[in-house]
This record gives sequence, C-alpha cells and structure tokens, in this order.
Amino acid sequence: MIDLYYWPTPNGHKIALMLEETGLAYRIKPVNIGKGEQFEPAFLKISPNNRMPAIVDHAPADGGEALSVFESGAILQYLAEKTGRFLPATLRGRTTVMEWLFWQVGGLGPMLGQNHHFNRYAPEKIPYAIDRYTREARRLYGVLDRRLEGRDFIAGHDYTIADMAAYPWTVSHESQGVNPDDFPHFKRWFERIAARAATQRAYAIADTIEGRADPSKDEEARRNLFGR
Repeated sequence: MIDLYYWPTPNGHKIALMLEETGLAYRIKPVNIGKGEQFEPAFLKISPNNRMPAIVDHAPADGGEALSVFESGAILQYLAEKTGRFLPATLRGRTTVMEWLFWQVGGLGPMLGQNHHFNRYAPEKIPYAIDRYTREARRLYGVLDRRLEGRDFIAGHDYTIADMAAYPWTVSHESQGVNPDDFPHFKRWFERIAARAATQRAYAIADTIEGRADPSKDEEARRNLFGR
C-alpha cells in the first residue's frame, strides 16, 4: 500500500496519474496547502521542503521498513522502477525520458508556476512579470511542440513518466496565455493523454477533496502558499 500525500495541484496530479496507470494500491492523504498543513511537523518528516506531493511506500522492493519519497520527479522515477513500467530499460531510452523529466521539473513547472502567480494570484499586476512569464510559457510550449513532431509522446511512441510530468502543467494553458491551436503537435498530444482512462480517474480525485480555497480571494490561503 502507498500513501499519497496529495492536493489537487499539477504536481499532485502527476503522481495520481502514475498510480492510476500502474494500478498500485494507494490511499489519499490530503494535505491542505491553503490551510498550512504542509508545515506540520509530521508532514515535514516525510517532505522536508514543505511541499506536496510525497509518498510513503509500505511495501518497498527491498522488503524493509516503510520508505518515504518527496519531490514529484523522484516519486515518478521511484514508482517507475518499482513497477518496471513507463521508464525504458535501455540506456538510450531511459536517458531520453530522464532528460525530459528534468526539463519539466527544472523548467516547465517552475516557469508556468510563475506565470500562474503573476497572472492570477499576485496582489499587484506587474506588466513586466506578466509579459516575461507569458513569453517564457510560449517558448516552452514551442520546445514541447517541436519535440512532439512525428512522435506520439515525448520520448517516442510509448507513454512514459516524462509525459505524466508535463501534462498536468499544461492543463491550464488558456490561463497561461497559450492557444493550443498555435502548437498543433502539443494539441494532439494533450488530447491523447486527456482521453486516457487513467487520466480521467486521476483528475476525478480532485472532486473528492474538500476545503480547497482560491488564494486570490482567501487571505489565509495566500499567506500559507506565498507568505511563509
């Protein structure tokens, strides 16, 4: 059994996607980041960077005691290695997937996160910041679009953890100032992943989570997400 410490954010969705695809038994442990639950000592023992998602695997492959893993990219890699799925065994195939996984965690996610912040949540609308991150979003979508030309998925014709990492960050493309019609290879890829049964199950989890707050309207949520 795997405990998934989760909130319905792009990084939370990544791990739900992987767990639904693999069929591993798991249970949701909500971490209400708007209420500041990511700062509680018990959670910090699992995720010292006070960020979700994190997991605790109660049946690790080495047969030892329960193992916790934090950081979404590390969790995806861990689950891929645990199940032998969605990460190629070959040197070149694995390297390609890891390149694009790191591209997402080091570039796509942080830059689109800044885009969201300055476009939607910042109390002051700063034209330079909005323009900066809208331009960067379009650049990154262009990188992804070129990569997907002639390919079904990021690493080739097989769905991998690289796709699971990138997809949730692109769900809000409209609010990022991105028109998918400008990126036809991305649009085809996006629609293919959205149609997967596991994707639909993963996103349905969000509907079961209570207590979500809009940080643009809720001062406590704003303080816990951006001010601590």
